Formats: sequence, structure tokens, C-alpha cells
Amino acid sequence: MKDKIQESPLTETALLVLLAMYKPNHGYGVMQFVENRTHGRVVFGPGTLYGSINNLAKKKWITQCINVEGERKKEYVITDLGKKQVKAELERIREVYKIGMEITGLGGIDND
Repeated sequence: MKDKIQESPLTETALLVLLAMYKPNHGYGVMQFVENRTHGRVVFGPGTLYGSINNLAKKKWITQCINVEGERKKEYVITDLGKKQVKAELERIREVYKIGMEITGLGGIDND
């Protein structure tokens, strides 16, 4: 399992930003995506968001899209490497979830 996960666990911020970039998206769009999908539980400040975007771009988990001339907003999209990180993280979360449900007795176990 260690070889599958290079830098896991991801922070919630990193995971949410990666999920928001399965379609090309810009910073404000990511902020709206996250706020809507978490029902307002998570609201990024600009420093958190753009710091995460820069970090994910350095890791080559997202890449900047080609900008339309005159367009000020920079759009990014998740790369194949970024998708592998998301998949590994979701598998890790599922494993922890299953253990938690089993130990606490809070629900049925999905064995797939």
C-alpha cells in the first residue's frame, strides 16, 4: 500500500481543490465549488486557496490551462498524476471509514 500513496494523507484543502479541478476551474470557481459542496462548512480564504493551488501545481497534480487572450482568470485542471493521488486518498479514507464503522458499530460494513 505504501507504494500507492506517495504523499498521503492529503489535507482536506488539497483534496477539495483537486476535486474542484476535475473540470477546468479558476480560483473563485474553486471557492464556490467547495462552499457549495460542503454546504458552507469549508470556506477558503484567498491565502489558503492560492497557496494550495501553487503547491498542487508544483507537484504537477494540476496544470494551468491555456488562457484565452485578454482573460485575466487563470484556469487549472487536474492531471493524471493528481487523479492518482485523489484515488489513493479516497481508498485510504474508505479504509479508515470501514474500520470506524466496524469498531463503533454505527453501521453496516460495505465489503467491496
